[in-house]
Amino acid sequence: MMPLKEAMHHELQSILEYWEKNTVDTVNGGFIGTVDCNEQKDYSAEKGSVMNARILWAFAAAYPVTKNEAHLLLAHRAYHYLSTYFYDKEYGGLFWSVNADGSPKDTKNQIYALAFAIYGLAEYYSVTQNDDALNLAINLYHKIEEYSFDKEYSGYLEAFTREWQPIDDLRLSEKDANEKKTMNTHLHIVEGYANLYRVWPDAGLKSVIKQLLITINNHFMDIETGHLHLFFNEEWVEKPDVISYGHDIEAAWLLLWCAEVINDAQLIEIYKKHAVIMADATFEGVDTDGGLWYEYDPHEDHLIAEKHWWPQSEFMIGMVNAWQLTGDEKYLAAANQNWEFTKKYILDTVNGEWVWGVNADYSLILKDKAGFWKCPYHNSRACLELIKRL
Repeated sequence: MMPLKEAMHHELQSILEYWEKNTVDTVNGGFIGTVDCNEQKDYSAEKGSVMNARILWAFAAAYPVTKNEAHLLLAHRAYHYLSTYFYDKEYGGLFWSVNADGSPKDTKNQIYALAFAIYGLAEYYSVTQNDDALNLAINLYHKIEEYSFDKEYSGYLEAFTREWQPIDDLRLSEKDANEKKTMNTHLHIVEGYANLYRVWPDAGLKSVIKQLLITINNHFMDIETGHLHLFFNEEWVEKPDVISYGHDIEAAWLLLWCAEVINDAQLIEIYKKHAVIMADATFEGVDTDGGLWYEYDPHEDHLIAEKHWWPQSEFMIGMVNAWQLTGDEKYLAAANQNWEFTKKYILDTVNGEWVWGVNADYSLILKDKAGFWKCPYHNSRACLELIKRL
């Protein structure tokens, strides 16, 4: 059995090679909107801003590790496409999606997408020192603070029209509750902001990150259960929802990382405790094969018996993080067992990359190989984090 760190180096190359070979849009520019589970490329598919921002992040973050010039070129490509076609030069926001030809399609400002653009642009700046990329990230940060931050109750509102007016449908996807404030968006705003702070250590940004981490601690963390609260209205009245094991374990390590980026001793201690409590709670969602189930609905006592690609990625990081914090080998063993599960059932050993996931009987979930939500972000980040940590 290859040691985990060595395996991650190998897997990182494999993931990036898939995206390099299969997703570059040679017809319309940028990257293909959808590659389905049968490897069929849809050159006419709409392109998502989140997908593009995550591609930008992945290739920029990987380049210092791989030293592969092709990876830097793909980061340039993703930056060029995002800044040219997704950035709304008129209203200063970001289109949720564009048509295959790059014309605007869904023009709403979904704050989640702006946060990922900041995350990717900051990473790109860190490897290129491209001032335009940094300025674009800063501009998007200011837009979020101007329009999305709730000055009355704190926290961030989900979405707006292109013109920054209120919007009826705030959801990221069909499965989400249509609520004003969500854990998912807050998690990724603070992630984007922390990455921006690494390259632009602005005092105002630091205080915003600190307040965000306090808000997340006050509203989204459940220390009784070790799980996250997911949906709220603007006045922080919760709408009960499922337990999302992938988000729990992602938040466990990522929020600690954000506290460490701003070097706030008090918040670091708070989030170290959360990291271990949440890692322990995530074991509730681990199957005997080492794979992590998708979601559990405690109100209906119903397990959504699917194992998606991205919770496995976050699980490995979260468990290695808990092992680093405690020295307890059970966490490292869980990460290793999860990697064995992932290798066996999630890696596409024929075509490359990872499949969407498997059902309880290990049959494939027949969804995109690359698309709106299927990007080289969670799995390449797992590789990069484990290379750094092990």
